[in-house]
Amino acid sequence: MNRHLTLSERPALEPRWLLPAIDALLAFLAFGVAYVMRYEMQIFPLAYDPPERGFVPYIPFAAVYAILIWLNFHRNGLYRNIAGRAWLEEVYLIASGVAVSIVIVLALFFLLRPLFTSRLMLVYVTALTVFTGALSRLIQRWMLAYLRHQGIGVRRVLIVGMGDVGRSLLGIMLTRPEFGYRPVGFLDDDSQKAAAGMGRVAALGGTGDLAAVISRELIDTVVITFRWKHYDLIQELTDVCRERETDLRIVPEIMQLNIRQVQVENLDGIPLLGIGAHRSMSRANQMLKRSIDILVVILGLPLWAPISLLVALALMLEGDGPVIYRQARVGKDSRLFEMLKFRSMVENAEDLHEAMLRESGEDPRHPKFVDDPRVTRVGRFLRRTSLDELPNLINVMRGEMSLVGPRPPTPNEVELYEARHTRRLQITPGMTGWWQVRGRSNVPFDEMFEMDMYYIDNWSIAMDIEILMLTIPRVFLRSGAF
Repeated sequence: MNRHLTLSERPALEPRWLLPAIDALLAFLAFGVAYVMRYEMQIFPLAYDPPERGFVPYIPFAAVYAILIWLNFHRNGLYRNIAGRAWLEEVYLIASGVAVSIVIVLALFFLLRPLFTSRLMLVYVTALTVFTGALSRLIQRWMLAYLRHQGIGVRRVLIVGMGDVGRSLLGIMLTRPEFGYRPVGFLDDDSQKAAAGMGRVAALGGTGDLAAVISRELIDTVVITFRWKHYDLIQELTDVCRERETDLRIVPEIMQLNIRQVQVENLDGIPLLGIGAHRSMSRANQMLKRSIDILVVILGLPLWAPISLLVALALMLEGDGPVIYRQARVGKDSRLFEMLKFRSMVENAEDLHEAMLRESGEDPRHPKFVDDPRVTRVGRFLRRTSLDELPNLINVMRGEMSLVGPRPPTPNEVELYEARHTRRLQITPGMTGWWQVRGRSNVPFDEMFEMDMYYIDNWSIAMDIEILMLTIPRVFLRSGAF
């Protein structure tokens, strides 16, 4: 186990020297490509064009530039594997480092006054370095995410304390497996929480079982979420982790207020924590989200309308009921609406629902039946390909649903909700969402709820686009659909 990671860092799979070496090499090569673009290709020919010179005189400047890139990227923190840092933030840091480096190279041109300089070539170098640096980070993210989805480089995490913060932390780890943390269980002295579990994340006992659980479950990292008023207990748990040489993380008590209400500022080295209301779903954002929904549905009309006609024709030929199935669902602010789907079951499917719940033992808040005998032959294909949900686009146009959001529950499911679960009903429900692209139908209700909370607390246009893009391969690969 790596014992020297800072609290903000995630485990690194690649060698520490690899990314700096790639950046320096790409910066050096940028000079070579820029030389070709400037003198060989002459993409933007100048009225006064100096005679072509060889690349050799540029090599010292290219070497200095590569070193400057490494130094400035290091200064900007690009070689710290900070969990949760956005790709666009990395691109900004790359552009900042490139700007400083290129200004220094330009200053060297003016000081040394070589006869072969080309300021246009430096423009090419700048653009190429930013592009290749951003692309390399994107490729790195894809590779790390793939490896961690395969279980490589993943740290096994035990959460101690399953209160509000513990559940939020669990939701983040389940939603963002690319961070490299896999929650294998939790400890809590509350017998009700310990008996219930959290979906596929098991309750492993109380705090007194910490030492045994660390050994039995091969825990890499323990995260304590208790308030500081439990200082004596936290100290005991800390001592156990130290004896077992296990990494320990403690959530600061300030985070107990509300993780999304805390903003961090830096006043000349002094950290300031601001506490305020976090509203990712403000009225303006809701209007923006609604506008994008309408635009996407209209632009996609030439694609989904012909497919809908073919599906309707197949259902009519099969017979056995109407083409469109209508079901009461609970939408934003607990308002009922009629959700539209292509019929995929026999006509008396609702009458058989309760009996199937009793026989299968499925969670009535989020029941999913594998090999459901009520599904028709055409309906089975529609469900596997998610084509049965195409009429949801009509609900989107009506404003009853969005393209992305929590899946709308039935009134019977809502009756079984605890008070905290009603937060799912604070925003417009969607056709797809976080839990659909992370696990689709095989996600238990408790995990689904935490993923929905993560989406609500972290919503952005970029997040919606990411979910929509991830939905496409999920549908084509038929992953997790029943």
